[in-house]
Amino acid sequence: MADIRPFCMPKWGIEMTEGTVAEWMVKEGEAFSRGQVICLIETDKITNEVEAEYDAVLKRVLVPASDQPQPVGALLGVFTDAATTDAEVDAFIAAFKPAETGVAAKAASAEAAAPAAPEPAPAAAAAAEPKKIVTNRAISPEALKLAEANGVDIEPIQGSGRGGRITHQDVVQAMRPERVLTPKGPAELPAETRAVYASPLAARLAAQYGIDLATLKGTGPRGRISKADVLGAVKPAVPEAAPAPAFGAPFVAVANAPVVQPFDKVRKVVARRLTEAKQTIPHFYLRVSARVDELVALRKTANVVMGTKASINDYLVKAVAMALVRHPDVNVQVAADAVHSFPHADVAIAVASPKGLVTPIVRQADRMHVAQIAATTRALIDKAQAGRLSFEDMDGGTFSISNLGMFGIEEFDAIINPPQGAILAVGGINRVAVETADGDIAFESQIKLSLSVDHRAIDGAAGAGFLQTLKALIEAPESLFG
Repeated sequence: MADIRPFCMPKWGIEMTEGTVAEWMVKEGEAFSRGQVICLIETDKITNEVEAEYDAVLKRVLVPASDQPQPVGALLGVFTDAATTDAEVDAFIAAFKPAETGVAAKAASAEAAAPAAPEPAPAAAAAAEPKKIVTNRAISPEALKLAEANGVDIEPIQGSGRGGRITHQDVVQAMRPERVLTPKGPAELPAETRAVYASPLAARLAAQYGIDLATLKGTGPRGRISKADVLGAVKPAVPEAAPAPAFGAPFVAVANAPVVQPFDKVRKVVARRLTEAKQTIPHFYLRVSARVDELVALRKTANVVMGTKASINDYLVKAVAMALVRHPDVNVQVAADAVHSFPHADVAIAVASPKGLVTPIVRQADRMHVAQIAATTRALIDKAQAGRLSFEDMDGGTFSISNLGMFGIEEFDAIINPPQGAILAVGGINRVAVETADGDIAFESQIKLSLSVDHRAIDGAAGAGFLQTLKALIEAPESLFG
């Protein structure tokens, strides 16, 4: 019987509904090995490398690389052994039905697609009942069920889920036998492999634009040169400036045709979500100014003492996180018919990236030291600018901060990032004149804060109390080290 397996659009996260095949790394009819990258799949804001879980042949490609998104579960290709005929593949495709995308459904479809195992011997037919596992470790129900059914010891397993939770995939990996590699002596790499490490699409674009790949620095995994690296090296043509008309000469209008730039996939998603948020969420706004003279001075001293380069925004992330813990009614996510409040603050920071506006998350910022927040935000910003943010980097969040102060913006209002209940817009620092207690005039540095709130879940008094606490933390910054 032919070993035929479907390759479907995977589902990463509960909110993913579709993905796009950006590039096939294996050609139709070509064999591949376990661990080899088969293709690149783009979601809303990230690109994932899909690695093979076993040795096989890519017998048929049903969805070529394009900008056309495919729904989760759609059949993208067919994997077989070398002996499978085209007629058998055609019959398999005709009978294929997309499965559900839950973890249990995936496990069931994988078992159904796997090659039939030989009938067990009569003595082995009477298998013992699965041994119940009693543990206090975080583990998903499907992972626990699989571990009990196969007698897997979960104690050595390192959970890859949030907070170290053991997932179904972790148990599947633990069940696989350890591969033993037998070295066969040094292997000489081809000259072109030693020279550059680039994707086929990047190589084609480099040839098209006449770019030497050896001059580029790859931003992909293991330094791999990607399409974005090549396009970033392409210098746009600069039109020649029209000669300035002589003084007194009659004005003559020239062509003013627009340059049409269609929305890319990421911009379409951002536009749709912002429109939905503004239309469906009842926003209201609270604004306050905070004195930051002491914070600016403390930051300068603390950076020298801690040996870090924490920014004002890093201190704001810490202050916001501490205020959210004290006001859990603001530290929320809003579902269709319920409000979810959290004990810790997962603060998302708005970052401009080549793929549009992204909001990576500083997890449990309330439990971090300012130096740890600075290191975390720097790493997230670097990943965002390189286009390497993962789903885990942006999934969830209980609150967002959007800071445009570095652009000289004094004050603005931000749109809430669902399912979060609020977002803080931060303006720049300005010197303003204030009246002292003696009736004199003095100058101080102030920063303007604007809180956008979802009125379905957060009342005005709750938002005002949060801002009052945040203002006090900013104006007494030594409390941020408590």
